[in-house]
Amino acid sequence: MLEPIKKNWRILLLVVVVIGSSVALFAPGFGPEPAPGENVSEAQQGVTNLQYGLDLAGGTRVRAPLSGYTATDVAFGGDTPESVADAVAAELDNASVRNVGVVPEEGAVEVTKPSVTESQFRTAMDAAGYEYAEVRSGVTQETRDETMNVIQGKINEAGLSGGSVQQIQSITGEYFILVEVPGQGRQEVIDLLEERGTVRIDIAYPDGNGTAVQEGTLTQGDFETIGTAAQSDRGTGAYVPVTVRNTAENGQSPAHSFQDAVAQRGFADAYQTGADRCGYNEETGEIENSNPCLLLVVDGEVVNSFGMDPGLADSMAAGSWADTGNFRLTTGEFAEAQTISLNLRAGALPADLDISGEGTSSSISASQGENFRTYSLVIGVLSVLAVAGMVFLRYREPRVALPMIVTALTEVYALLGFAALLGYPLELAVIAGFIAVVGTGVDDLVIIADEVMSEGDVNSKKVFDSRFRRAFWVIGAAAATTIIAMSPLMVLSLGDLSGFAIFTVLGVLVGVLITRPAYGDILRRLLTVK
Repeated sequence: MLEPIKKNWRILLLVVVVIGSSVALFAPGFGPEPAPGENVSEAQQGVTNLQYGLDLAGGTRVRAPLSGYTATDVAFGGDTPESVADAVAAELDNASVRNVGVVPEEGAVEVTKPSVTESQFRTAMDAAGYEYAEVRSGVTQETRDETMNVIQGKINEAGLSGGSVQQIQSITGEYFILVEVPGQGRQEVIDLLEERGTVRIDIAYPDGNGTAVQEGTLTQGDFETIGTAAQSDRGTGAYVPVTVRNTAENGQSPAHSFQDAVAQRGFADAYQTGADRCGYNEETGEIENSNPCLLLVVDGEVVNSFGMDPGLADSMAAGSWADTGNFRLTTGEFAEAQTISLNLRAGALPADLDISGEGTSSSISASQGENFRTYSLVIGVLSVLAVAGMVFLRYREPRVALPMIVTALTEVYALLGFAALLGYPLELAVIAGFIAVVGTGVDDLVIIADEVMSEGDVNSKKVFDSRFRRAFWVIGAAAATTIIAMSPLMVLSLGDLSGFAIFTVLGVLVGVLITRPAYGDILRRLLTVK
């Protein structure tokens, strides 16, 4: 009973791949589920589970560099990042500490203020006494990563299905941020990128009538710097370092005002060593013990509540804390600290996207996207018909040509199943990869058919296997060459070319491992007489 299975296992594997692809394409539970409130455009819905990218669904693409300059291989001389930032910012007339970033891991100092020129930044670095290798246009990798996190958070919060952000690098080495949002116009996307939410720190404290809230103790403009999330150096947990401005513009400085408010609400008495933590209940809005709390409020909603370190509370009560304005917002989880850091920034990008130049953004309407889908389908059908016609003209024998065409189409069908299963959006570059797969696939099948039939009739399985192995060595070498050639495009940040390379390599692997061997089994059954 197992003998037929052993003889035809490659054909059975091909059938399993086709069935699996059909399930991924059409089964209700396999498509990516939209998040609650997510806006799924009509162009992304349909009979199949396939997702369409901007080229085929319509939308907006923004490709722009981040404004700034970076000094590389900086000799810090044992100075802390904070002191380096202070020293460089002090030499810049048109920038503050919040516009100067120091990344010791990269040995870099950056300025993200668009009004600062390269020569001004060089002069500031020289005046601050720090040696460096060069000053280049652009920002550090840390800032690019943080920018992508902020933009992706904006896209997710807006409920835009299929929106993506990635970093790409030009052939000249310059880095760009690529933002793609299907189904949205250019101005809507630009507004989304430039939008800033409202963030403030309130004080919740108990009074005779329950819980009272002193709103706006600190607002966004009061922060001098907002650090990135870091693991705590005091054991478990994480924190976000912040600095409140201690310079007065009109009246009292924000740091002194915050210090007075904390002292007035009794934080020093409440948060002594061993005292209870903040007992604010975010659902009820009530304090469940007698301790006052700091509340992080984003767009009118309390997202975090904090107590206060006893030493910090005592320094505020003594009136000495405002001289520095530094404190940490601590939490138990690093992921939560990252969210706090993003909330404090209120969606503001750590560096501005330079979208002023020509060609930095492009839009495709929904009707254009629908036309592109139609044209892609037509081109795909025409390419298949052209290949099929040439194959029939060459062999003039349906038992050789028909399995060849069916096998090649099976490869494309399997790739569509992979795309649906992974939720990978189809772009024009991916469609080009499918067409390339059809071409290379049929080319390999022609090599098999020619090698098998070139020396006369195939009168036994042994003769067929010998000829098939010679052909398969050629196919394997060609497949290895294609994979090696495409691998850099898969791993480098080159935008749409990555999708083309990924699906071309997938098609080659599916062909070499599944469809070519299955075609060989089919051909052997049709041609051999013993």
